[in-house]
Formats: sequence, C-alpha cells, structure tokens
Amino acid sequence: MRWIVTGANGMLGQDLVRLLEGEGESVVALGRPDLDITSPEAVATAVQDVDIVVNCAAHTAVDLAETDEPAAFSINAAGPSYLAAAARRAGARMIQFSTDYVLAGMRPVSGAHPEDAPLAPASAYGRTKAAGEWAVRAEAPDHLIIRVAWLYGEHGGCFPKTIARAAGLRETLDVVEDQIGQPTWTVDVADLTLRLVRAQAPTGTYHGTSSGEASWYEFAREIVESAGFSADKVLPTTSEAFVRPAPRPSYSALSHQRLIDVGVHPIGPWRERWAAAAPAVLDQG
Repeated sequence: MRWIVTGANGMLGQDLVRLLEGEGESVVALGRPDLDITSPEAVATAVQDVDIVVNCAAHTAVDLAETDEPAAFSINAAGPSYLAAAARRAGARMIQFSTDYVLAGMRPVSGAHPEDAPLAPASAYGRTKAAGEWAVRAEAPDHLIIRVAWLYGEHGGCFPKTIARAAGLRETLDVVEDQIGQPTWTVDVADLTLRLVRAQAPTGTYHGTSSGEASWYEFAREIVESAGFSADKVLPTTSEAFVRPAPRPSYSALSHQRLIDVGVHPIGPWRERWAAAAPAVLDQG
C-alpha cells in the first residue's frame, strides 16, 4: 500500500513513518514545510495515487488555543476536512487522530468512556478536535478516527522527559493526583494504526490508548524510578494548585471495546508499556 503521512516530523508522525518503512510500506512523509494542510489547493495536489492518508498534524498547544481558537480550528478542523475530501477523491482510506478532550472530562456512570459517548468538549482545543472528527466523518466515508491521550515518545517534548529532568534538579515534585487517564507510547499508537489497516477494520471511531488507568501522580512516580531516582520525590497535589487557561479532564480513560469487537488487540497495560518505552524516551540507550 502507498501511504501519505502528514505531520510526519512530530512525535507520533516520526514513529509511524519509521514503523511503516520498516514494514516495507511505501510512505510519503510530509512535515509542515512540505505541506500546509490548511491549504485546500496544496492538499489536493499532494493527495493523489494513494491508498491511505494519515493525518498526524495537529495544533496541540491546549492553553494557547484558548486565546487563539481560530488558529487551532484551522489546523485541527479545516485541515482534516481538506485531507478527508482529497482522500475520498483519491479512493483512499482516511485516518485521523483525535483526543480524549472531545469527551466530557468526568467519570462515566460505569467503566471508561465508550467510543460512542456524546461529544462534550470543555476547551477550545477539544472543540476544534471535535470539529475535526465531524469533518472527517462528513467528507470521507472510508475513515478511521483514532482517539489518543497522554502521549509520550522519543521524539520531541513530553511529560516523562519533563518529569525526569525536574527530578534531577529538585528535591521534590508536586504532581496532580485528581486527573486520571492512560499514558500511551506513540510507538504503540503507530503499531495499532497499522494493525487496524491490515485488519481492514470497519469505518468508525476507535480508542488508541494503553490499557488500565493512572493519575499523573502515579505515572510520575514510575517515570522518576525509571530515571534512577526514588519515587518518594513525587508528592501528590490537586488541580487547584495548577490552574491553567484550558480545563483538563478529570477522568479521560477510554474504553477499547470496539477494538475487541473487530478482533484487534488493544494496547497493553500502561505500566508494562512504559517499562518498554522508558530507555528510548529517557535516552538511556
């Protein structure tokens, strides 16, 4: 198959391109200098003679989106719309990555958030990503929307790198324990994406996060230990101590039932996956 990957220079994009090339797939990797996804003309020119269009490009500056929502909308909603329309014209499958921020940030009555939960974004970032989901569904009948959350990886900045660096400089670290989610390695998201395509998964929305759930505090303790420090450096605190412009979901664990239903194994438990990822993410060789 011939793939086009936009946002190919980002944390997820780099891991996806590396995996696809290693698996012998034909890949055109397009970073921001190569393709402006907010230009319908540029997208129409780029997306031709292709089987799979994967959009890894996104405006992920959650707090900045609160003060410049149009900029976030341009990248998170308009861009995916143009890509999805071009994919449809090319007869290609469209893959769009979305986020836990499109859902209500509170714990459901039972279990994790299902794939068909109503969209209820509470932030500008969430609204623009929800609009991107809508656009892809509207423009590309053959699509996969993969929601991800709490991403970390080898390429670029991420929570584990920040925490490990701070642990080397400070005696203690205050980390919130009242936000629950699923730490997820970009390598695993890339692998799941390829497995969904090869399984010819039905059109629809899937959750591409690690299994289980954790607070940022729990995750930080694992990171600090992986970096060679005592987990006791990490102290619990609440979201009230770290007020930010954009509200953070208090509970964003996502269900993987649809993956199970179509015979695709979800990503493994977050602790196991972090143990596998830590050497590369923390550059421990």
